[in-house]
Amino acid sequence: MASILIPTPLRQFVAGNDTVDVDAATVGEALRQLVAAHPQVERNLFNEQGRLRSFVNIYVDDEDIRYLDREDTALKSASTISIVPSIAGGSAAAAAVPVGVSGTELPELSNAEILRFSRHLILPEVGLAGQRRLKGAKILMVGTGGLGAPLGLYLAAAGIGRIGIVDFDIVDETNLQRQVIHGSKDVGRSKIDSAAETMQDINPRLAIDKYEVALTSENALEIISTYDVVVDGTDNFPTRYLVNDACVLLGKPNAYGSIFRFEGQATVFHHQGGPCYRCLYPEPPPPGLVPSCAEGGVLGILPAVIGSIQATEAVKIVLGKGDSLSGRLLLYDALNMRFRELRLRRNPECPVCGDNPTVRELIDYQQFCGIPQQAQEEAARERLPEIAPIDLKARLDAGDDLFVLDVREPHEFEIARIPGTTLIPLGTLPQHVHELDSTADIVVHCKSGVRSGKAQRLLRDMGFSRVTNLAGGILRWSDEVDPRVPKY
Repeated sequence: MASILIPTPLRQFVAGNDTVDVDAATVGEALRQLVAAHPQVERNLFNEQGRLRSFVNIYVDDEDIRYLDREDTALKSASTISIVPSIAGGSAAAAAVPVGVSGTELPELSNAEILRFSRHLILPEVGLAGQRRLKGAKILMVGTGGLGAPLGLYLAAAGIGRIGIVDFDIVDETNLQRQVIHGSKDVGRSKIDSAAETMQDINPRLAIDKYEVALTSENALEIISTYDVVVDGTDNFPTRYLVNDACVLLGKPNAYGSIFRFEGQATVFHHQGGPCYRCLYPEPPPPGLVPSCAEGGVLGILPAVIGSIQATEAVKIVLGKGDSLSGRLLLYDALNMRFRELRLRRNPECPVCGDNPTVRELIDYQQFCGIPQQAQEEAARERLPEIAPIDLKARLDAGDDLFVLDVREPHEFEIARIPGTTLIPLGTLPQHVHELDSTADIVVHCKSGVRSGKAQRLLRDMGFSRVTNLAGGILRWSDEVDPRVPKY
């Protein structure tokens, strides 16, 4: 028997299990057994041609097999297969070399700074020269959200001399569950101003560069070129690929992290001859296939762990001490309190960092990630009917015979619900279609209208012609119909 470790984003399709046991001789046979038992997993693992998707990596007993014929790889009697999808150097480590200013240009420390950083100074690996190097370092943080919050706090506290911040969002009350660099008083305020104020309160000598803009192909090279290390705290695929490609083109190390629900990933890309993000995930997943934290949720403490690891890696790179995560992908499962490490290899055929790169300038990353195409396809589709919450309330009050279907998850249903609705989570809807009356008037809803739109199309494709989507979901219902329904 072999065991397949199921990552969090796919567990909804395998009845919530984190492990599925199969009796198989090869990886391909094991995955086919998994799909046969849980058909909803197939579109996440295989493309239309039946081949493994490029944004899904397969490891056998923690060994990267992507450069082998993955599906024909033989399994041992107790092999463990790890599926590592994107959520959003394989050789021995070279001697660590510090980045940033040279020794002759290092800034001096004042007596006050010597006192402040005394716990660093008595570490032989840091010492006076190391702390001066931290003061002379320039680090760019992309994002001040879940990952950016601990990054900002700890990089400021560590004594980094100059930190650039890229963010154009504002603080929302739902951010405060995890974005600890902001407080209740900052709701509605620019994140970049809130973060900068907190960081300078921690270290008044810190110089901060604010870039209250979206990072794009037009400005990324100019912004990133000023800094020694980039720390990626973004939450979307276009920016991840943009940051990666810009770092490779400019020769900058990229401390990477990602989070989802209870799981996180961390590594360092393009450092000491190691791989880049495209070596790990050559292509992004199709838009909408990988749920965001807003849809799937995230444990508030999780980004503190991953962000702190990123900050640690950035500081080590500046100091030139220790072994970086370059060539290693660190996986953290908070629910089971387990760390695992997988080896990463630089892909010699990588279009960005490979032996013969084809990407020599930044591209249109929205286009690369399929977002404009998705918008065009949605615009070209038949516009499906929607109903406003106030109109649904009127029809229910009038006694109209409506079947209101809630496609959220059970734990969301416990938080807030519209009276009289029936819960069938989107991931299990295909298995429960036979329970629905195809001649009935069905109104489907979720949190904001996205998942219910998918459910509406699924039902229409299966012959249900009288399906309407609740515009804005239960959030809009709370705003316009019943404020007693909690928003989350």
